Amino acid sequence: MPKIALFNHKGGVSKTTTVFNVGWMLAEQGHRVLMVDSDPQCNLTGMVLGFKGADELESFYEEQGQNTIRSGLTPAFEAQPRSIEAVEAVQVKGRPGLYLLAGDLRLSEYEVTLGIAQELSAAIQALQNLPGSLVFLIDRTAKEIDADFVLIDMSPGLGPINQNLVMTSDYLILPTSPDVFSVMALDSLSRVLPRWKQWAVQASKLPVLQDAAYPFPQPNLKVLGTVVQKFRPRNGRPATAFQKWIDEAGSTVRSRLRPALEKADLLLPQTVYRSAGVDDTLNLALIADFNSLISRSQEFLTPVFALTVQQLKAVGTVLENSEESRDAFHREFSALASRVARMTAA
Repeated sequence: MPKIALFNHKGGVSKTTTVFNVGWMLAEQGHRVLMVDSDPQCNLTGMVLGFKGADELESFYEEQGQNTIRSGLTPAFEAQPRSIEAVEAVQVKGRPGLYLLAGDLRLSEYEVTLGIAQELSAAIQALQNLPGSLVFLIDRTAKEIDADFVLIDMSPGLGPINQNLVMTSDYLILPTSPDVFSVMALDSLSRVLPRWKQWAVQASKLPVLQDAAYPFPQPNLKVLGTVVQKFRPRNGRPATAFQKWIDEAGSTVRSRLRPALEKADLLLPQTVYRSAGVDDTLNLALIADFNSLISRSQEFLTPVFALTVQQLKAVGTVLENSEESRDAFHREFSALASRVARMTAA
């Protein structure tokens, strides 16, 4: 059961959309998938459940308050005399085999405490159970639904929760977009990820964390690659302005990120990338902007590639164009999901 984190400390790069679409496609291909919403903004939870405002979110937490990622962590973070147990995952409507571990607006309340624990747990016995609690909860919940894959949606930022979730995952996908800030973020990650790996190795060797109720595991993270989204195509290819930044991103990966990851032992064997058709830019997929299909996707809580003719709400040439775009996205996400499954299996 591979745990795959989708992370980039730059916002607006379609992390949530990628988790939802890849998770749906993996389930469509016959796998059982748990999506984890670790972002306190709860965008994935809102996308899955169709919340349109604060009132609906509030009602959900009043009814399901004991079935969120934060409530699952409460025994560890609030020193309650009970063990962490699996929380009840939400079955995603319309896609058998796809489940959600719901996010929680209040998860950010635990950020500071976790940061202290990760820095001082060797000296403060009372904090020893916190660093390993997140992965313990996710594993328990995934086991409860017999998941084949876990996809973790994360907030932008370099805080302790993201550091913890990335380094206790098995694999990492880096969603990005074709712009200057994404290129800067990739360069930044060439320094951040090796530093996080060094921290995780040291943490996993601390006796106080090895003996905890929720032991902090030895890191085994490998980076699968990047997914570039949100560009406008022209004649079947990214328009020139977007291609420029796609090329810049590839160059940054090739010259900065990949060497740093290789040095930190954060890459898979080269044969795995080669057999999956992934070159030295580590790009897993190029996916264009969804344009008008996104509104239908949001209305029907369905990925753009799974929209029916009735849901497209169009006729004539407009319908033909929409169907053509939908089918193209289906091919792209099918190829991406298959590539992820193949690489993690290898």
